Amino acid sequence: MRHLLNTLFVLTEDSYLSLDGENVVVLREEETLGRFPLHTLEGILYFGYKGASPALMGACAKNEIGLCFMTPNGRFLARVCGETRGNVLLRKKQYAVSESETEYCAVSRNMIVGKLTNARWVLERATRDHALRVDVDALKEVSATLADSSRLASETEQPDILRGIEGEAAARYFGVFDQLILQSKDNFYFRGRSRRPPLDNVNAMLSFAYSILANDCAAALESVGLDPYVGFLHGDRPGRASLALDLMEELRPCFADRFVLSSINTRVMRPEHFEKSESGAVLLTDAGRKTFLAAYQEKKREQITHPFLGEKLPWGLVPYVQALLLARYLRGDLDAYPPFIWK
Repeated sequence: MRHLLNTLFVLTEDSYLSLDGENVVVLREEETLGRFPLHTLEGILYFGYKGASPALMGACAKNEIGLCFMTPNGRFLARVCGETRGNVLLRKKQYAVSESETEYCAVSRNMIVGKLTNARWVLERATRDHALRVDVDALKEVSATLADSSRLASETEQPDILRGIEGEAAARYFGVFDQLILQSKDNFYFRGRSRRPPLDNVNAMLSFAYSILANDCAAALESVGLDPYVGFLHGDRPGRASLALDLMEELRPCFADRFVLSSINTRVMRPEHFEKSESGAVLLTDAGRKTFLAAYQEKKREQITHPFLGEKLPWGLVPYVQALLLARYLRGDLDAYPPFIWK
């Protein structure tokens, strides 16, 4: 089983990454801000614009360390990829499936069933743990709707219908999402999903979490030999890691959404961690990003029992395991892709 190593988050915008021996060095002009051994890292997320040296990028590619460049606000820019890993026949099979509506729908509907089931669990857990603080009837009603949507999704063989089911179910789920926020309601509230740009604190956190999760999924897919840019549910688009977006669907509610809610309800994230720009966009401050990412890294270390494998592993390895299961399905080792369904 693969081991979960550390992810280095570099938030100093005017820093530059370089290689010194077997270490990544974070520099700001002539000052060394940090030095980290490469063998302890599985990924580097750099939030800035100065970039990294070719030597470091080559070392990351050689050692299978994911090096991803993001804007300071968390928007994906680029990823360093080394030599393509995995059997070429696996990728040829992936491309063939992506061209067959019947075949890619068989994978996509399992992913959506996983997403809707996990969204139901988020709502059901809230009614169980906070019955006196939430509108139980409203949450139960949406939960029942998600159950119906999950059943319909499992039966459809048409991708457009599947996308419609998912979109309608997501709207119902986010329609009661504000109920799940239990602290600081004056500063943390949810009136609907806003993306580019996020218009409130909660949407800023969701967008940031989804961006990081998508990067984790892309790195996981590359590590098992799949092409993260050729998806099934999400169509091909230049520069979009469509298969990574597919893979993260089932993990959004149970990992990203719950992490955001927990960060608010346990007061890890506070109003001073956000700032509003002149355009109306709400962004995390430097201190907010550091706090958010520290908590995110801790979340990835939490041990769980994988529902399909029955093995204990940290949350951070779930994208890798799901990518591995997808590869096994495409190779013909599994009869169907088993989505991650958490309880």
